[in-house]
Amino acid sequence: MKLIRLDKLLCDAGLGTRSEVKQLLKKHNITVNGIKIIKPETKVDTENDEVAVDGKVISHEEFEYYLLNKPAGIISAAEDKKEKTVVDLIKEKKRRDLFPVGRLDRDTEGLLLITNDGHLANRLLKPGKHVDKTYFAYVKGPVNEDTKKAFLSGVDIHDETLTKPADLIILKEDESDCFKDALDYIKNSDKIDESILDEKLTGTYLTIREGRFHQVKRMFQAVGCEVIYLKRISMGLLKLTEDLPIGSYRKLTEEELKIIRSEN
Repeated sequence: MKLIRLDKLLCDAGLGTRSEVKQLLKKHNITVNGIKIIKPETKVDTENDEVAVDGKVISHEEFEYYLLNKPAGIISAAEDKKEKTVVDLIKEKKRRDLFPVGRLDRDTEGLLLITNDGHLANRLLKPGKHVDKTYFAYVKGPVNEDTKKAFLSGVDIHDETLTKPADLIILKEDESDCFKDALDYIKNSDKIDESILDEKLTGTYLTIREGRFHQVKRMFQAVGCEVIYLKRISMGLLKLTEDLPIGSYRKLTEEELKIIRSEN
């Protein structure tokens, strides 16, 4: 049995704020197991009671989990008065407590977990417990075996300590679909001159095990390179798949939920 207040259940279902829900209770036919209810503090068993608004049954999920393929130009925040956020992209639900787990830079694309499960988010992000995160980085500058060794040893990005060991894979163009995403990004960006495509650019996968500010870009900068395009492709055992285009999202599967819960 899971008891919560009726007004919280209705808020979680995206029907408004607490004050708006109080008005809803006065003006609409809201029932619990067929009985009309007007008191917002009424306790409801989310596992066994049937709640309906004007005859439409309202389901309740305490926690929601979405896997988003973040597009460039969107900020990683729950809300912003001026700009569109990653949570604004989640159209399936209107609940107000969703937030991104961690952040991707405005111009970074790729995997982002959106949820309202604060306990899980804290465990995924807490210092010393960061899960592995892999990025596709399209890089200008010399990337070679020495770069691999430097990243594996840790590099100085002007923090108090060197970065933790990171794994770098240098890619050929037929080894990743991310090359196409990078080209599309460059061609559509008003910040990058397409002439950069005439220069030597290298596609890489970089796996890091911590989450410092602008870490991937700063690591490449430390070895004399510049990241032109960045896309996160995995977080722990969660991975982006080809059937989730940039800007799209889906709910996590039960198997994926088991995976992220077992990782911390």
